[in-house]
Amino acid sequence: MAHQEMIFAGFGGQGILSMGKFLAYAGMDQGRNVSWLPSYGPEMRGGTANCSVIITDDPIGSPVITNPTSLIVMNRPSLDRFEATLRPKGLLIMDTDLVTRPAARTDIDIIRIPAQTLAEEIGSKKIANMILLGALVEKTGVVTIDMLLQAIHLHGKGQFFEMNKTAIETGAILTHRMVV
Repeated sequence: MAHQEMIFAGFGGQGILSMGKFLAYAGMDQGRNVSWLPSYGPEMRGGTANCSVIITDDPIGSPVITNPTSLIVMNRPSLDRFEATLRPKGLLIMDTDLVTRPAARTDIDIIRIPAQTLAEEIGSKKIANMILLGALVEKTGVVTIDMLLQAIHLHGKGQFFEMNKTAIETGAILTHRMVV
């Protein structure tokens, strides 16, 4: 598997840090080298939050990502802040319910998913992040869906596992339909 550098960004309270943490656990469980670096404003819930995750077979020299291979954004300020940093031919996954402008880049792959709407249909807007994470894992193959689900089962809140599983599977299926 290739070296992946990913940034997850949105508002505090959207599960941005959890998305990255579950992905990092899945990478570790697959025996890969990982880095998880959270960043959030002092206001926490409702403020900006992002995290960087590196998953690779090589040693990781620094957890800081300046040009990610993939970017998940869950609000417009995050798209405004990080879109230009994404590598050419990189992957942008965006929640079209909260990102109120199209991406300006034409040299990247873009997956647009109305994650809030779909999450509410599944049972809770709180799992919108898992829909986007499922899309990322399916599209990049950075870890297997099974390994991601195992990480969520082991390190998440048990009462939400089935809903998270449905959300991840929904995101994985949508990667084949929502690519632009």
